[in-house]
Amino acid sequence: MAEHQHSLQASSVPASISSDSSPATEATACTPSLPQTYCRSCGGPTTDAASISLPPQWSDSSPPPAYRPIRAPAINAPTNTNAIVLAPVPRPLPVPVAEPPFHFEVPSKRIFSSDDIQRFHCSAAGRHFLGFVAALSDSVRGRKIHDPVLPLSPALSSLLSLIETLDKWIEEIPPLPHSSRYGNPAYRSWHDKLSNEGISLILPLLTSDELRPAADELLPYLLDSFGNASRIDYGTGHETNFAAFLYCLARLGLIKEEDYPALVTRVFVAYLHLMRRLQTMYCLEPAGSHGVWGLDDYHFLPFIFGSAQLIDHKYMKPRSIHNPDILDNFSNEYMYLACVAFVRKVKKGAFGEHSPMLDDISGVPTWTKVNSGLLKMYKAEVLEKVPIMQHFLFGSLIKWYDSLPYICFF
Repeated sequence: MAEHQHSLQASSVPASISSDSSPATEATACTPSLPQTYCRSCGGPTTDAASISLPPQWSDSSPPPAYRPIRAPAINAPTNTNAIVLAPVPRPLPVPVAEPPFHFEVPSKRIFSSDDIQRFHCSAAGRHFLGFVAALSDSVRGRKIHDPVLPLSPALSSLLSLIETLDKWIEEIPPLPHSSRYGNPAYRSWHDKLSNEGISLILPLLTSDELRPAADELLPYLLDSFGNASRIDYGTGHETNFAAFLYCLARLGLIKEEDYPALVTRVFVAYLHLMRRLQTMYCLEPAGSHGVWGLDDYHFLPFIFGSAQLIDHKYMKPRSIHNPDILDNFSNEYMYLACVAFVRKVKKGAFGEHSPMLDDISGVPTWTKVNSGLLKMYKAEVLEKVPIMQHFLFGSLIKWYDSLPYICFF
């Protein structure tokens, strides 16, 4: 370190420049004198300024180089960041249980514009659906996937059986030889089987004769929960339809609040595992993906639930996603880590380049802030986007209200 020993008494302002200098003096001082230089190792001023050559002066014939960012913003990068930051955090809300007499109906699409989006969020259905997602997140706060839960209710057992059946179909319907990167046509056969047998999969969930007619209303939510057969794709809209399917079961009183921890750590984890198999086996194309500006090409909810699991963890912080050992040893217990591990597995290159959003989130100091930010982002980037929500379905369990006022506060 001998080469870095130098005087720290030199002033950073040349002595000939003072507050009362005349213009002539200033011109003389500014022209010949060398600038004070600083050591690149310790930051202290050096005493050998004369040995440092001046940088070249830019001129009209030799202008400074144009600045080019390493990574230019993508056209689909989130643009309403300030609105997301300033928005209130969605809070857990109880699901209002539907009362008989029931008037079940086949659900239909009702969202076609941003005005319709606002109408949905002003309605009781919109508020309670988002509150349901927030309640699921809150129910797994500080819980690992394999932590003990209450005995599974008949509805949860039937849901796990349904997902297990769909998983077995993948073995029965192997992918076909296909040259394209995305969209193996064998997925259409898998989805056709789901369409043909969907009612028989739903009926075990409906434990009374009074609820059996609900199968026709629940079926479209189930069919849209696993991707689109014609486009052979999957995205956050399909994931939201699965959440809507679960919400409808809660509306029917089949899923209760005490079931929420098991609903997330057992049923949703099984659903996520099934979707990862479908995505990799049949090469499902990401539906409306934000590319590098999204959390994941396919999912959003497991990041919300997974960040809730890690709240107040003694050792693991948001920056821990950059530690390969933590991902290897704990991704089987925490959904957030499992999702990051999956991204690292399927995407090549520097993590900050292919997943800058996740990389930025890793700089947030606490999981509480990560979780609240993701809930707000889910509302803004999924539930308030017309291209996603135009496929959302409304029936008797998730109602569409035509008579709501245009202006509301939420």
